Amino acid sequence: MKKINKSIKLVALLIACLAIPSLAGAQVVNNMYFNIDWDLNTPFGNNFADKTSGWGAHGEAGYYVVPNFAVGAFISYHTNNKYIDRQTLDISGTSAITSDQQHSLFQLPFGAAFRYSFTREGQFEPYVSAKLGAEYSEMSTYMNVLKVYDRQWGFYVAPEVGMNIFFTPEKKFGLHVAAYYNYATNKSKVLTYTMDGINNWGVRFGVAF
Repeated sequence: MKKINKSIKLVALLIACLAIPSLAGAQVVNNMYFNIDWDLNTPFGNNFADKTSGWGAHGEAGYYVVPNFAVGAFISYHTNNKYIDRQTLDISGTSAITSDQQHSLFQLPFGAAFRYSFTREGQFEPYVSAKLGAEYSEMSTYMNVLKVYDRQWGFYVAPEVGMNIFFTPEKKFGLHVAAYYNYATNKSKVLTYTMDGINNWGVRFGVAF
């Protein structure tokens, strides 16, 4: 329930970003960008929760300090799950657990975004970007009514390539697509499972302002 409430609050925060353009002056908006996305990703480099998942969202806003280079901020969240059939885990020399499991990896990165757009003259704006910041993660396993988890913080970095596609020359509204890789330094341990860093690759589909 807490995770659901947390996700609802994050979605509400991302949606609230949609109201920002209407609150800013015309000149400011012309030099800004806003993206709200659905996020699909796949973790790799660990076997705890490595299944592709679409349980994610991404919000980002930035300001072009020079014609083609923008500085901004972002926040994302994502949850990946993996079901484990019934098995026995040796916890220590004198204890063991026999159960099936539902593994879950929750990630919440946020921080600064740096974007270079190759052109801003037409309705198509291809770009490359880099994101730097922090990531909160929760590595957890559910066994019937029992939950075992580990929560950690780490450093986050993510290169990205993408494009804004606007419907009209005025660029009031359009589509956003992107592909990215990210890495976080978070280290976690749950029962006999360990993670030393979190790697993901993914794609984003959303709207652009």
